[in-house]
Amino acid sequence: MGARANRHRGEIEAVFDGERRVLCLTLGALAELETAFAADSLTGLAERFSSGRLKADDLIRILGAGLRGGGNLYSDEEVSAMAVADGLSGFARIAAELLQATFGPGVEARPENPPGPHPG
Repeated sequence: MGARANRHRGEIEAVFDGERRVLCLTLGALAELETAFAADSLTGLAERFSSGRLKADDLIRILGAGLRGGGNLYSDEEVSAMAVADGLSGFARIAAELLQATFGPGVEARPENPPGPHPG
């Protein structure tokens, strides 16, 4: 991938299915998330994310909106089938980085019921 993330624009980079992608919560992506989460404002959206009580479906929506905001044309269904390093914790880490790049420190994504350590 030729494009590189520009942190000054709130962009991050992450690897999905072995390919580096740029993610960004643009104004359009944020409007998409306001609708999806029935938030009445950007402040309400940030408050929801800072609660740290996110479901897997929430992570899919956040990452899908971020991928689309970064110019990647993936549906939420396609995002749900993607793989990242470290599985669920990897998805949560990417979402947290994206939310912090957008809203600043204090907003993070943690799955509601994080799994225990991986056997092996």
